[in-house]
Amino acid sequence: MNKKRNGDLIILTLNCGSSSVKYSLFKVKGADGDKDFALITNGQIECIGQEGSKVKNHKEAIKIILDTLGSKHYSYRNIDAVGHRVVHGGEYFRKPTLINKDVLSKIKSCAKLAPLHNPANLAGIEACQVLLPGISQVAVFDTAFHQTIPPRAYMYAIPYRYYKKYNLRKFGFHGMSHQYVSREVAKRLGKPVSQLKLITCHLGNGCSICAVKNGISVDTSMGFTPLAGLMMGTRSGDIDPAAVLYIMQKEKLSPEQMEEILNKQSGLKGVSGISNDMRIIEKAVKKGSKRAKLALSIFTYSIRKYIGAYIAIMGGVDAVVFTAGIGEHIGMKKMISYGITSFLKKLNVKFLVVHTDEELMITQEVFKTIKK
Repeated sequence: MNKKRNGDLIILTLNCGSSSVKYSLFKVKGADGDKDFALITNGQIECIGQEGSKVKNHKEAIKIILDTLGSKHYSYRNIDAVGHRVVHGGEYFRKPTLINKDVLSKIKSCAKLAPLHNPANLAGIEACQVLLPGISQVAVFDTAFHQTIPPRAYMYAIPYRYYKKYNLRKFGFHGMSHQYVSREVAKRLGKPVSQLKLITCHLGNGCSICAVKNGISVDTSMGFTPLAGLMMGTRSGDIDPAAVLYIMQKEKLSPEQMEEILNKQSGLKGVSGISNDMRIIEKAVKKGSKRAKLALSIFTYSIRKYIGAYIAIMGGVDAVVFTAGIGEHIGMKKMISYGITSFLKKLNVKFLVVHTDEELMITQEVFKTIKK
């Protein structure tokens, strides 16, 4: 960790997708623990490796990012640490971790659990090891926050050998968002998060709900993959497995074709036949589209159902929190809360909207990790 004369630290966060890299640069004012995190700049490079793109791979993309920062007088020599979002940490990682050979090996072994995400995350890490030698690299895992979920909630009722052989269990995702939002709500309520029962609803193109009891995740709607749980933009959410087999038999579909349907052709898009964009769905509802209205009804119903279930497992709730693109839309918050307001009023439950900030969450976790 570089020693700055003014005590400040510079932390770069990277979120590497299959064809994109999002980045943010933060200054942590007062390296001794004042914890004043100031965003310096951020941006994104897209279409990596795609036909016609000038950026062939993640290493080239990150080199462009570092050159861009250099042109703004933020040389890579001033960066103290890099935080990498890693989607899947399996059962190995319960907290952010300094990256070494062993950590890299375990992240690689989790690639089979997140084949669309972990390889891209690894590409970003390996690029930074070459481009930023000697600078601390920290992996912050999307699944880590949910490692506190008990076996009764993460195990599937299938032969136990599949858990032992393939690590087949619920992992949950959007962990950084749920963790960040729960902390922010605690600040707003003026209580320690360790004394609260919260239900955090991350509602974007991907959607998940988390039961946060005393500051830790005790259940979440996504499962072995991000496909489970709520209806989403293009994902089906929960579905009878026999229905999937039935479609495959009738349509003579391969596993890959069925996966494509469930992940990219279902959800709001599949039901409405219009779009996966909630704004477009809402406009279609106002114009009288029955299928758009049905899609919206299924979406809000599934959210209310999970909220009710999580109230039951926690034995109550202090606040229900909405975040991400759809969740931060006030009209949507009212539609979701409608129908459960009557009995929640008796429990004095608060409904809050909080803007999620996963990049800031990564930065805060990196700061804590390198300080140790």
